Amino acid sequence: MPLIQVWLRKGTAPAHRQGISKSIHRAMVDVLGIPEDDYFQVTHELDAEDMLFDPHYFGLPRSERFIMIRLSFNARPAAMKLKLFETIADNLEKDPGLDRADMGMSIVETAFENWWAHGRAVDPKTGTDSRMSA
Repeated sequence: MPLIQVWLRKGTAPAHRQGISKSIHRAMVDVLGIPEDDYFQVTHELDAEDMLFDPHYFGLPRSERFIMIRLSFNARPAAMKLKLFETIADNLEKDPGLDRADMGMSIVETAFENWWAHGRAVDPKTGTDSRMSA
């Protein structure tokens, strides 16, 4: 039951935001094996004065199209998280056409017992959604 939050500047088209959302979700399904309907994202559009970052942090130019993504889910192996980051970046390059320099991501891992949604079936062995692929 991941929760995805995206921060970006105000003024993007709905198709741009939908492309971001779909690209992130596709990576979550492909890499983490979550069910297709395990989908909940929040997009935060900020005024320019509320989206503060150094336009050259880590020595690379960042544009006004920069987005920050926070992925919250249960613990996963480091290699899987790296693959997820790379898959999301690959997907975002395709749709909506973001440059890798305009992406930032972080993962917040939570314990299995810290998630709840009515109707969720939990596998007692793994603590994850019982519909997830092994």
